[in-house]
Amino acid sequence: MSFTVAIIGRPNVGKSTLFNRLVGRQLALVDDLPGVTRDRREGEGHIADLTFRLIDTAGLEEAPPDTLAGRIRAQTERSLDHADVALLVIDAREGLTPVDRHFARWLRRTGKPVILVANKAERRNALAELADAFALGLGDPVPISAQHGEGLAELYERLLPFAAEGEAEPTETTLESEPEPEAEREKPLQLAIVGRPNVGKSTLVNRFIGEERVLTGPEPGITRDAIAIEWAWGGRAIRLVDTAGMRRRARIEARLERLSVADTRRAVRFAETVVLVMDALQPLERQDLTIANLIEEEGRAIVLAVNKWDLVPNPAAMLKDLREQLDNSLPQLAGVALVPVSGLTGSGLGPLMRAVFAADAVWNKRISTAALNRWLAAIQEHHPPPVAAGRRLRLRYITQVNTRPPTFALFASQPGELPESYRRYLVGAMRRDLDLPGAPIRLMLRKGDNPYARD
Repeated sequence: MSFTVAIIGRPNVGKSTLFNRLVGRQLALVDDLPGVTRDRREGEGHIADLTFRLIDTAGLEEAPPDTLAGRIRAQTERSLDHADVALLVIDAREGLTPVDRHFARWLRRTGKPVILVANKAERRNALAELADAFALGLGDPVPISAQHGEGLAELYERLLPFAAEGEAEPTETTLESEPEPEAEREKPLQLAIVGRPNVGKSTLVNRFIGEERVLTGPEPGITRDAIAIEWAWGGRAIRLVDTAGMRRRARIEARLERLSVADTRRAVRFAETVVLVMDALQPLERQDLTIANLIEEEGRAIVLAVNKWDLVPNPAAMLKDLREQLDNSLPQLAGVALVPVSGLTGSGLGPLMRAVFAADAVWNKRISTAALNRWLAAIQEHHPPPVAAGRRLRLRYITQVNTRPPTFALFASQPGELPESYRRYLVGAMRRDLDLPGAPIRLMLRKGDNPYARD
């Protein structure tokens, strides 16, 4: 991508709709409620053969720096610093407003190239109502309809010169160096940060990447979109996703919050490893366990981070108590890593990332069929399957059929008669004996003889 475009404007002019249109996917949340977007979101934009890095920003409002609106504006200003050109979006239906004029003056003072975009211009006479827009000193407005995909050809023409400017001249190093083969590039680890509202997820993310990349503050529920950030730790590429807080379903009333929670669930489904952040002052609440169960059901690797550890008066006793509670509350994730951290001070980040990499390794682990069947013979000798209909069940053969998460097929004489309690016993023994701590394990029962035995 040769250049970067930032979409800027007051709330509810259709910036996120335009972002989704240009990236070709519904990445940003869109709602009629003003101010849906709060954190900047990035993606790869396309118009025909033109490709560019695209930044969606929050609606600009004039507010004191210490308020939420002021912090949102600071985020937008940082986004503009990274851009080669800004799209100032106005609403063609409402016409020019004093807020539009105010921020047009601000953009002119920055010296950044600006393209004026008049969105919602579906009506033929929409531009006739925008005569004042020419007085902004930003050139002719580009009439578009982001919702219907109209007007993008003219936007293409206005962006094309920046693509030409962004093409780097070939250097001696460029000519001599060989492009890195696609197969040798390490695929980023997909890492999602989830939890209840106000447990410090965004503070933790900012501490990780070393900048105020996502909004934080005392107000609960600041994060609304799942924000993906390209990052690296210890030389390992990571795609870090900060998500909106998940409350109990019964407490979710507003449509926007339902959209945010759905976005978080989607982030979990597409993640490989998930860090569940809990509040050290209110750990292992019912909603924490519900979220942990959701992650397990989705088959993702999981690590538990207990945030705000700097506020705990007796850390050793608290850690011991939490581990005991986990063993009782989440037996299906026995051995899951529990890491005390502080997003405020930065303590515990190294152990947390080591736990993340260890969980990812378990999630991808493959065990040989020979080792599995030696284990199966030993486990039946130690604790045989129960008797069903007067006959003892026979567990004949086991093999691993998949990873991510570890998935096994167990062939039995009467799989339908195997009690659920014994299946849970097998999963627990497998987790303990085969070194699969904390990972979701799938054990599928199949009827028949050893399918790999020779006739």
